[in-house]
Amino acid sequence: MLKKFLAAIMIALPALGFAQAKFGVVNTQPIIEAMPEMKDATAQLETASKKYQDEYNNFTEEYNKKVAEVQELQKDSSTPELILQRKVKDIQDLQTRIEEFRQTVDRDMQRQQEQLFAPIQQKVSEAITAVGKEGGYTFIFESMVPVYVGADVTDVTDLVKGKLGVK
Repeated sequence: MLKKFLAAIMIALPALGFAQAKFGVVNTQPIIEAMPEMKDATAQLETASKKYQDEYNNFTEEYNKKVAEVQELQKDSSTPELILQRKVKDIQDLQTRIEEFRQTVDRDMQRQQEQLFAPIQQKVSEAITAVGKEGGYTFIFESMVPVYVGADVTDVTDLVKGKLGVK
């Protein structure tokens, strides 16, 4: 009986400590979207994407020309088989280069995005930490996750925006 009583007290003590805790939620998405740094980062990514798209278009244009050339050579029965084979191999090599290019572009765009967004995310994280310390919060959670938020939880999104100077 005494063991059950002690176990109940040990379970209840941490819960009593949380009664004093102060909880907050924050929605970082509108904060990040409102930051001028985000607009600059997005513009830089769009510029890089456009350049890569232009280069990809050049590749596909070259590919289409080579395919059309092979089709014309295939119509001409006097074209030696060796020439056709070499042209087909050129097309296959170009297909490989195009695929490698696409993979490299994907990796590079991912890297650029991480480099550009990391300082923004760090700045938001620091602002959330500052709001948490100033407001005496025990926890601040991302508001996109909870299914239910009680009345004793404060939305600190506007406080974080204020800390960052964004609207």
